[in-house]
Amino acid sequence: MKINPPFSSILALSWANFTIFLFLSSPSLQQTVEINITSSPQQFNPPNLPLIPNPRLLNAFIALQAWKHAITSDPNKFTSNWFGPDVCKYTGVYCAPAPNDPHNTTTVAGIDLNHANIAGYLPEELGLLSDLALFHINSNRFWGTLPYRFKELRSLFELDVSNNNFTGKFPSVIFSLPSLKFLDIRFNQFEGEIPSQLFDLKLDALFINNNKFQSSLPQNLGNSPVSVLVLANNGFGGCIPSSFSKMAGTLSQIVLMNSGLTGCLNNNLSLFKNVTVFDVSSNNLVGPLPESVGEMKKLEQLNVAHNKLSGDIPASVCSLPRLKNFTYSYNYFFTEPPICLKLRSIDDRQNCIPYRPLQRSPMECKSFYKYRVDCGSFGCSARSPPPPPPPPKHHWP
Repeated sequence: MKINPPFSSILALSWANFTIFLFLSSPSLQQTVEINITSSPQQFNPPNLPLIPNPRLLNAFIALQAWKHAITSDPNKFTSNWFGPDVCKYTGVYCAPAPNDPHNTTTVAGIDLNHANIAGYLPEELGLLSDLALFHINSNRFWGTLPYRFKELRSLFELDVSNNNFTGKFPSVIFSLPSLKFLDIRFNQFEGEIPSQLFDLKLDALFINNNKFQSSLPQNLGNSPVSVLVLANNGFGGCIPSSFSKMAGTLSQIVLMNSGLTGCLNNNLSLFKNVTVFDVSSNNLVGPLPESVGEMKKLEQLNVAHNKLSGDIPASVCSLPRLKNFTYSYNYFFTEPPICLKLRSIDDRQNCIPYRPLQRSPMECKSFYKYRVDCGSFGCSARSPPPPPPPPKHHWP
């Protein structure tokens, strides 16, 4: 039976008879065939085609052919062998036995097209890949939004669509993925508010940096059990929510740089015993660097640069046993313990530290210290720590 409609109308499914019309694309041949199969796990042999072993792979074939037709540019020819029914041989497609299947039925378990430089969009048919555990397409040129039918990917464990051209609001279909543990949507053009529901998901790693989100951080931020949290380079603004301390038991890396944050750093940072990376640079944070940072014993990378922090650098911070890189440039600190200069890598430029090179001018430092820092005025905490003492006059020759 020959038919010639567009691809979207080529597929006609009738589960009663399991009759499916497929459009096959090949470098040398385009044909439409009728495939008749039964719902039993037995193999079926369509006319003029190799075996399609099972309905799961048939669904994968339908989904991947739809995706191939949605691709507008593939300069590196990653999808050049995406023809014919043997989807397990397609570049970037990985097959495995279906989970919880007594017949060990082969299915598509992973898609990995990272760094392929492919342009196009994600069609709704990708929802047919119901056994998919891994979907990685970072560093391409895909546009549009995540398909609504992604909600059918109940086994999806890792989703990485970073470094593409996706747009629109936060993709809410993510909240329909019960197995998801790793989410990476960074370096796209998503915008609007961050749904508070995001931080109730049982994720292990969350990367939403370098988008266009504009909102304050939800108050339930601390509900998230992630070990890695990267929210940098968005327009959040406001305070770090007080619930943040609830993440101390799981968090190992926190990156909040360039997020428009205000207020003071909380003195309960000593709770974060397992954090190795703490980056709150390029915000509008004020007040002292808490002494409690010196109790973050696993800290390796500490960056508080480009804020308005002031007072002393605690010697306990520079004495941390694993600290390799400490960046506190472009603040208003006025003392620096000698032990800090023994670290492998520090950056103390543009502070008010006497006799150190490349510091702020005496006039700028004196002008800054005329005004008391009141952490409570930001509404971030109920009580305000005492302001740092005014620096002695001899600090600026």
